[in-house]
Amino acid sequence: MTLGVVFGGLVTSPLYVYPSMNLNSPTEEDYLGIFSIMFWTLTLIGVVKYVCIALNADDQGEGGTFALYSLLCRQTNIGFLPTKRMSSSGDPSLINQSTLAEKESKLATFLEKSITARRILLFIAMLGMCMLIGDGILTPAISVLSAMDGLQVPFPSVGKSAVEALSAVILLALFLLQKKGTSRVSFLFSPIMASWTFTTPMIGIYSFLRYYPSIFKTVSPHYIVGFFLRNGKRGWQLLGGTVLCITGAEAMFADLGHFNKRSIQMAFLFTIYPSLVLTYAGQTAYLIKNPNDHSDGFYKFVPNPVYWPMFVIATLAAIVASQSLISATFSVIKQSVVLDYFPRVKVVHTSQHKEGEVYSPEINYILMCLCVGVVLGFGDGEDIGNAFGVVVILVMFITTILLTLVMIIIWRTPIILAGLYFVSFSILEGAYVSAVMTKFIKGGWLPFAVSIILAFIMFGWYYGRQKKVEYEMSNKITLECLAELLSRSEIQRVPGLCFFYSNIQDGLTPILGHYIQNVRSLHKVTIFTTLQYLLVAKVAPNERIIVKRLGIHGVYSCIVQYGYADSFTLEGDDFVAQITSSLRAYIERNLDEQLHISDEEEISDLEEAKSAGVVHVRGKTRFHIGKEAGWSDKILLRFYEFLHSNCRSALPTLGVPLQQRMEIGMLYKA
Repeated sequence: MTLGVVFGGLVTSPLYVYPSMNLNSPTEEDYLGIFSIMFWTLTLIGVVKYVCIALNADDQGEGGTFALYSLLCRQTNIGFLPTKRMSSSGDPSLINQSTLAEKESKLATFLEKSITARRILLFIAMLGMCMLIGDGILTPAISVLSAMDGLQVPFPSVGKSAVEALSAVILLALFLLQKKGTSRVSFLFSPIMASWTFTTPMIGIYSFLRYYPSIFKTVSPHYIVGFFLRNGKRGWQLLGGTVLCITGAEAMFADLGHFNKRSIQMAFLFTIYPSLVLTYAGQTAYLIKNPNDHSDGFYKFVPNPVYWPMFVIATLAAIVASQSLISATFSVIKQSVVLDYFPRVKVVHTSQHKEGEVYSPEINYILMCLCVGVVLGFGDGEDIGNAFGVVVILVMFITTILLTLVMIIIWRTPIILAGLYFVSFSILEGAYVSAVMTKFIKGGWLPFAVSIILAFIMFGWYYGRQKKVEYEMSNKITLECLAELLSRSEIQRVPGLCFFYSNIQDGLTPILGHYIQNVRSLHKVTIFTTLQYLLVAKVAPNERIIVKRLGIHGVYSCIVQYGYADSFTLEGDDFVAQITSSLRAYIERNLDEQLHISDEEEISDLEEAKSAGVVHVRGKTRFHIGKEAGWSDKILLRFYEFLHSNCRSALPTLGVPLQQRMEIGMLYKA
């Protein structure tokens, strides 16, 4: 990942902003008004909102809508996921504990008490993630298609279908190469984006000096007022095109985890922002003198001597911009999977040196089909721009909502300032939202359809997982019950080491009782293992594995903790070795005074069990949906069962060999 990739979607926006606008006989004053709107949009949203405010709302270095949500959950009791980290001593402690003042926040208290408000907040965060995934579909499509449109300027005989076909081929190649990772070619990303970032403003300077030297008089907002007074409803609708000038700002925030805040702020303020302003100034100046060239608003303003070099740079920049959103989509999916908000899919780390570089084959091929489908199905850059505008502004509006909550609850910003921020950006982004909604039937429906489908998948999966946890908590087996079961003469302790996986920590999963009563045995050393993903970005390595005795000889509990940005580094033999090593160290430090067994004997039993063979036991549960279940439960739980039966098992994620796996089936009553 490079800074060029972080800003890829943002700096390539000049390729498609003007072509996405449906302009009819635009005048000089119209173009001046449009440029003034773009200038102030870049300034207010890009500089003020994201660079000065949003980038400071990181969650342990991670950014994006989900990072804002997790930050709120860690500071208040409004989440549905674990927000506590267990210390090595086994005592829970809140990470970044809320201060007393934060606890007294009326808004925080309201959110903590209202389950409806908490669910709405969760849905908003989910919708933000879904919209970002939609961005991963549309950015490659519109970027590559807009770059390929450059072939039609020198070769008017090249038809639209040929441009679409070539764009589809490039996208197919891009997605098929994802499994190789980007490490081998990422060193090219920065030079490509640097070439683009520095050449486009140079052409922009040349253009406005030649065609309209006084272009920057439009810094005065009265040009915006005049634009709307002249054009009325038509001017309002054109906001759906001008919003594309800020595409990529949310991705810049979401990619915060790959770079430090200061480097992103400096790069945007001193490179990206002036580059975009100068480029749009040059485009606008050219179009003022050539008002009917807006459909090819980028390539027409490029001087002939540098046309082909710029075409090559534009194509490469579009590919890099596409890669940035594809990579961001993989990261979002990975975070959703590890936090149990999305069905399990295969996630592969394609780099040994960059833990954030991940790849999911299932998601990759779905994105590929959708991207190619968008290019071939829509074809027209204006229709794709309509869809793109919906994604861009809705994600930003969601960020505004979550950021306002962060300001009030966590930062303790005076309510007047927080209210001023919310009202100002709600009006600005609300105007854009209302404008893009008019394009709903002209392409705007696509991101809605994708986001609703994804949100339904996420909510259905989350609902089913929550129901399972609720059942397990209400039917859990206590240690006393386990001791009573093991004391029965018909229950045998067989040789071997067993990792028994459970979703709950306070008690034992009901599958255990089902297993013992039917198999009538338990391994001599059994470790009840919980893989816990916390609402934090990263967990310190020394706090990764927490083990303890359960008061029964040979029975232990183990919690393996990860943050949503951590890579899962324990697999197969490494997983077993790390757990047993941690357990051995725990035994040596803590003498078992309850069972009166020496640590040497306990360690010997552990090594003997490990040598006898390792088995990983996991419950494979299904819901029994009776007639008494409500209609919503029937719909959501049946949908969950469909997802569960078609997703990957958790054990292959751990790299557990097939011969060591055992799955125990059990029906849970819905």
